[in-house]
Amino acid sequence: MLALTDSPLLIAKTFGAIKIPTSTRGIVVCAAKGPRPRYPRVWKTNKKIGTISKAAKLVNSIKELSNVKEEVYGALDSYVAWELEFPLITVKKALKTLECEQEWKRVIQVTKWMLSKGQGKTMGSYFTLLNALVEDDRLDEAEELWTKLLMQYMESLPRRFFDKMISIYRKRDMHEKMFEIFADMEELGLRPSISVVSMIGEAFKELDMLDKYHKLHAKYPPPQWEYKYIRGKRVKVKVQVQSNQVNTYTKRHENVEPNSDLNNNYRSEEETSESEITDDQLLRQDSDVINMEPEQISDDSYDIMEPILDV
Repeated sequence: MLALTDSPLLIAKTFGAIKIPTSTRGIVVCAAKGPRPRYPRVWKTNKKIGTISKAAKLVNSIKELSNVKEEVYGALDSYVAWELEFPLITVKKALKTLECEQEWKRVIQVTKWMLSKGQGKTMGSYFTLLNALVEDDRLDEAEELWTKLLMQYMESLPRRFFDKMISIYRKRDMHEKMFEIFADMEELGLRPSISVVSMIGEAFKELDMLDKYHKLHAKYPPPQWEYKYIRGKRVKVKVQVQSNQVNTYTKRHENVEPNSDLNNNYRSEEETSESEITDDQLLRQDSDVINMEPEQISDDSYDIMEPILDV
């Protein structure tokens, strides 16, 4: 019999001609023709409560309580019990609201509770606590907190803490403690602000210490430079017109002349012309400086502006 079969050469050629596609695009087509619908998770809610409403709720829950420490701390603990993380932003906003409403006892309680939890240990929290203690007439605790901060953060303590303590002692006529804090500022190399110099000068004048009074004004004259932000860069600009703070500083002292050592670089003609400039003209000058092009700032006004070097 004759068998009709293909030769092995023909079989090899047919298998060689068949090509298996490498891309699977278009092979599998879903019936819905699109991505599968995603359903919301069980533990997620569409309604979200912001930190402002949470802070308002916290303030309202605290106001109704008495001044007993255990009761206030228990309410705060129950408020934070179901939070996965400590609501630091909410507590900070609540402290700001209480501070604006001058609820100083509540500010002290909430701040101490927050610090006891090990949260919010920043200079801003310590300054809020210090201010609240002073406003609540708890000067002994404020001094204790001040000494603790000064011993722990001696070289990194901000200048506003020194200004605050000097103003506190100035209101209570505690001159010796004022001079001690001012001496600490000089030892640490902190330059006092104009308000601190005026307060220390007034104290010297009340105590008839005129020699130290004149030395103080000779050592710390009003600043001749100020800092402005032009196109996002901090620029050092020479002061052309005295600020209101400097004017009040010079008016308070009768023995200090405007053209003495405090203002060596100011001429009498400039002072007369500068006194006639109004606030509207100052705002226009500031807007003109901001609207200048970079080339004009670098070329035309290079002699009155020096950029600060990055430390």
